[in-house]
Amino acid sequence: METNYLEVAKSWLGVGFDDETKKEVARLMREDPKELEDCFYRLLEFGTGGLRGLMGVGTNRMNKYTVGMATQGMANYLKSYFKDSGKISVVISYDSRNNSREFAMIASRVLMANGINVYLFDNIRPTPELSFAIRHLECQAGIMITASHNPKEYNGYKVFWEDGAQIIAPHDKNIIAEVAGITSVAQVNFGDDLALFPTPIGEEVDKAYLDAVLSLTLSPDSVKRHSDLKIVYTPLHGTGVRLVPQGLRQIGFSNIYNVNSQDVSDGNFPTVTSPNPEDPAALKLAIEKALEVGADIVMATDPDADRVGFAVRDDKGELVLLNGNQIFSILTSYMLTRWSELGKLQGGEYVVKTIVTTEFVRAICEKYGVELYNVLTGFKYIAEIVRKNEGKKVFICGGEESHGFNAGEFVRDKDSIVSCALFAECAAWLADSGKSIYDYLQEIYSEYGYYKEKLLSVTKSGKEGLEQIQQIMRDLRMTPPTELAGSPVVKIIDYNMPEETNLPKSNVLQFFSKDGSLVSARPSGTEPKIKFYFGVKGDDADKKIKKVFAQFEKFAQKY
Repeated sequence: METNYLEVAKSWLGVGFDDETKKEVARLMREDPKELEDCFYRLLEFGTGGLRGLMGVGTNRMNKYTVGMATQGMANYLKSYFKDSGKISVVISYDSRNNSREFAMIASRVLMANGINVYLFDNIRPTPELSFAIRHLECQAGIMITASHNPKEYNGYKVFWEDGAQIIAPHDKNIIAEVAGITSVAQVNFGDDLALFPTPIGEEVDKAYLDAVLSLTLSPDSVKRHSDLKIVYTPLHGTGVRLVPQGLRQIGFSNIYNVNSQDVSDGNFPTVTSPNPEDPAALKLAIEKALEVGADIVMATDPDADRVGFAVRDDKGELVLLNGNQIFSILTSYMLTRWSELGKLQGGEYVVKTIVTTEFVRAICEKYGVELYNVLTGFKYIAEIVRKNEGKKVFICGGEESHGFNAGEFVRDKDSIVSCALFAECAAWLADSGKSIYDYLQEIYSEYGYYKEKLLSVTKSGKEGLEQIQQIMRDLRMTPPTELAGSPVVKIIDYNMPEETNLPKSNVLQFFSKDGSLVSARPSGTEPKIKFYFGVKGDDADKKIKKVFAQFEKFAQKY
């Protein structure tokens, strides 16, 4: 909701705001009116997953006041929803970003000032462990302070429910409504005058979580035979620094090489432009380390360690980065093969993917007679399927193209620690027959067909950028493409029409062509960008993907 930003900005010069904040607001008023408008023209939107935005002063920024307001709204909803449940508990974790610990402490104090018990990790911990801890400690909700893989200027606030998954209907809308009702910091009980201390948690939860990861092991004998597999790992200055190497060693791998300069927890992410394991540049130092020690696998995790990136040796011995669709396909094929070999496929097993994720996974599931669910973008929708099927069917794994994967039911979000463990185990299993991960990828391409995917991400910053993204989606609806790389469009799905999709309403469009090509258009829910997802299949897939990419790149340049 837009506001009279000047009046709002002036109010931040008054009682209730610290001197540093007042000083910065005054400076913006004098020196940077455009930035002042962007900082104050609206309230930072509490979306269906929580908050995410640039850090700074103002109602449209991540700061201690907007975090406090969001937490007060959440506290109000928790007290209302669980009013007959006795004690309400929330577990909070945070990543290595600047201000993450401060925001976690503020959230803790606001919750406790509202009579809610808080468990707070004693240091940085990954998002998947936060998800695990909610169920492990029998909490009603959880908060993770992180902006995931976003650049250093960002921070965020993810909200989880008692099942360990990020909030979905009706809780997301209900919390949003409560947060929207907090329009002033004066409505927030910061607990400043109270001696309130959260319950610290740490190593005991680490142990329980890593034991759960160990329980997913499918090829322990292969790991024993190839325990000396050389693996280079980098946490990209984030939370995976202890748990990924520790998890790999607990499974049985002994040759883990860290990238020492990136083991340092630093919210400025000094060695990378962006701490995103999808970005080849983020793995530069890790690949250099792999070349130095002769490693065959490189692993990287983002700051909150939910996303993962892998590089493997190709047929020429060069280290190449796998995309998220390839990672998901490799791990799904490995798990279904081993489940079949071990006699674990008894019927009722299933896999979950998102609508913008490769159809390669569908072909793999069909071979093994395993059910595949197709859900909206976001791991919370994968988790929703797991929750609905709990005790009825068996979840094997789920994934999305944005380098998110999980297996097992003890974590209800994407999990890089699980991903790294299973990927290393898959490599050991393949080594028994003299194959590499890259060999395996070519082998399953040969069996199921060559699938090729690509992503075009268009960033439009600020208020004007948001309006441009909205216009792009309006134009695509009014005048949709008639062909994709020369093949006629034969089907269009608009996910704004839940009565036709049988899925929750979502601002996503998909275009299907006669030759099986697929383009999905989706504005990001967490960043100021619109994403175009391309998927093609066939021997000429490389040629087709270039043509359709160029087609939409040209279209986006008009805005």
